[in-house]
This record gives sequence, C-alpha cells and structure tokens, in this order.
Amino acid sequence: MTYLLFNPLANNNKGEQDARQWAETNGVSCEFTSLLDTQDMKGFFNGLNEEDEVILTGGDGTLNRFANDVYGYEFKNPVYYVKCGSGNDFYRDNEKYVENGRIDLRPFLKNLPLITVNGIQRRFLNGIGYGLDGETCRVGDIQRQTSDKPVNYSSIAIKLLLGGYKLNKATVTVDGETKKYENVWLASTMKGRFYGGGLMVAPAQDRFDEEALVSVVTIYKKSRLLTLMRFPSLNKGEHVKKADWVTVRRGRNVTISFEEPCALQIDGDVVENVLTYTVEAGI
Repeated sequence: MTYLLFNPLANNNKGEQDARQWAETNGVSCEFTSLLDTQDMKGFFNGLNEEDEVILTGGDGTLNRFANDVYGYEFKNPVYYVKCGSGNDFYRDNEKYVENGRIDLRPFLKNLPLITVNGIQRRFLNGIGYGLDGETCRVGDIQRQTSDKPVNYSSIAIKLLLGGYKLNKATVTVDGETKKYENVWLASTMKGRFYGGGLMVAPAQDRFDEEALVSVVTIYKKSRLLTLMRFPSLNKGEHVKKADWVTVRRGRNVTISFEEPCALQIDGDVVENVLTYTVEAGI
C-alpha cells in the first residue's frame, strides 16, 4: 500500500488538490491521509506493514513539521517527498536527488540543527531568516489571512528595503567567536543553501557536511539604495563575493542577538518579537 500524506494548508490551501492531481498525473494508486488528522506521526509509521511506502506532499513548512514529528525515528518503510508548496526551497536545493519526481527523505532527516528562540525548540531543514526575511514572512502571513490572492514576497521585501524595515545592530557568536555589526539587514543560519522561495543565501553550504556545520550569513550596509541594487545577487548566490556587504562564517554553535526585536522565520514559519536565538548543529 502507498500512503500519501498531504497538508491541506500547503500552497495557499491547495495542498489536497495538488496531492490528488500529482497522484492522478503519475498514475499512483494510494491512500490519502491529511497531516492535520495524524496526531502521532511515529505511531502512524509503527502501524505500517513492511511492504508499505509513504509519500509526503507539501512545502517547506510541511517538511519542517514532519521532520520534527519524526526526528530520531528509524524508518522501516520508504519515505518520499513530492513538492506541492509555494516556496519549495528544500526541493530546489536537492534536485540532484530527485528520481521520478520524488526525493527519498530518510537521509535528510538526520543531523538536523536545533534552534532555540522565545522558549521554542525546533529542528530545521533549510534555514533561519532573521531580520528582513523574517519581517517579509510576517507581513506575508498577515496578507494571507486577509486575502485569497497569492502572496508576493518579492514585492513585500522591496517595500521593506525602501523604508519599512528598520536597520538593526547585531551580535553574532559562532563557536565562541563574537563579532558585532551595525546596519544589519539579516542574520541567517543555514542548513541548506536556499530559503525565501529561491534565494541562495548560503551557496557553499553542504547539508551532508561530516561535522554537520551550519553557515551563518550576515548582510549589513547602511545604504538602502545599494542594498536594493545588490539584493538580486542573492538569487544566484553571488552576494557572497561582496565582502563589504556580507560575512559568511561556519560553525556548530551559534548565538545571534539584535538590539531591537524583529520577526524570525524557521523554514518559512514566523516567530515574532525576537531579540536572540541560538542554534546547535545536529548530532
């Protein structure tokens, strides 16, 4: 039996529609199961027969919740991922592992870093956006709650760049070495290379690094115009060449603090009013 787990809230509430369309298009006969109806994910897998397989559909937020629900579980069944989200950064980062439109999830659910923020602890697969990216996601969530139209994150980010986002001061500590920055746009910690629907924030990051290191990317510059002009370089990861604008550090233990609170996103999910967060690399 093939079980297809879908998130009905994915892709602007089109998750079930997308999942059923994928199965029909690919001729896959399966049992559809909503993640919202599955409270005990490890118990779900314990109840499977040895010959069963599971396909998970959704976006990066769906993947994050799934990864946290099953973290540490030893799978006896194949578990595949099919993209059906709006951002799809995990899929974009790992396209070389795609076979028949699927990615075998099991190798990606190990050695995930742990973020602690505002009393919350959560593993993540892609990255943490703190600053402009977090605020962009926060505004996007507000728009999603008040309108049925797709959220244009690029438009939101540009408006914030032009004046809506307040530049911050940051203290960034990586493996005990502390650096201070002024005029900070974002201070991100990355397990993968992408977040934000295609921004290659950490182009050299290797999620299968033997030491499970994360990349800490800090972008800072007082000039809004210069930042606006350079921001498109994140689409191809070319921003890291601009040493006067970006710092990239790698390590296992990270603490980042802002002088003024702002929003943070964990694989696309927003946490508001954050002054500091810590990350421990996966073990």
